[in-house]
Amino acid sequence: MEDYRSIFITGGGSGIGRAIAQRFSRGGWFVGLGDINETGMAETGASLPEGTWSAHVLDVREPEQWDNALKDFHAACGGRIDALANNAGVPLGGDLADLTTEEIDRTLAINLNGVIYGARAAYPYLKEAGPGSCLVNTCSAAGLYGQAGMTIYCASKFGVRGITESLDIEWAKDGIRVTDVMPSFIDTPLLAQSSHAGDNRPIRDRVADAGLEFTPVEDVAETFWRAVKGSKLHNPVGKTARTIARAARWMPGYVRARSHELARRGLKPMG
Repeated sequence: MEDYRSIFITGGGSGIGRAIAQRFSRGGWFVGLGDINETGMAETGASLPEGTWSAHVLDVREPEQWDNALKDFHAACGGRIDALANNAGVPLGGDLADLTTEEIDRTLAINLNGVIYGARAAYPYLKEAGPGSCLVNTCSAAGLYGQAGMTIYCASKFGVRGITESLDIEWAKDGIRVTDVMPSFIDTPLLAQSSHAGDNRPIRDRVADAGLEFTPVEDVAETFWRAVKGSKLHNPVGKTARTIARAARWMPGYVRARSHELARRGLKPMG
């Protein structure tokens, strides 16, 4: 074991959250799983060594549930929370005019409000564990440049990026590092869903049609491991995310033109 510390992971019942839990467990960390899916958390826990994890039912949209989950995890892990992986999220694609109010509100509540509530609830624990504690947020390549058919999802991930940058400054005085991970498309169960209620095609099919690669979930988990231990503010994962990050910084005109071209060809990855 590399060290013995603790991390609380939202969305720990599947996908990226499960992979993060497995990677940190291999590094000797005690892992807390937060999710609304109790069965999923049990399945994740079954892949971890006995006695090295705990599960906490959590809807990230509910501040009181955040308070209760972190209080219980603080007790379960021995009284020290070293990191929070603010990872829970949902996809949403489609032209803005086609989205329902419920879809918009749900996506923003989970992807954006959930991150804010988690950061606020975790702050006293991370401050207590500092210096060297860390908040790591799951952002996205969608937080680098807006795309057609992804308006609300991009808005939520641009928000996560802004939260990361703001808290990186705000919490520095407390010895808390703040960072984010920016994956492109990860082939997890979320991509089996349709992009929105008015569409019946899986998101996975649309990503493939757009010619974009799927990044292995293990690569994302490894980037989380490096992010918590490293010093970078933003951590793109996968060829698409790294390319967009470079182009958005140095060639924004090219990114805009390319995005318009994809939209004209109907290759909106989540549209």
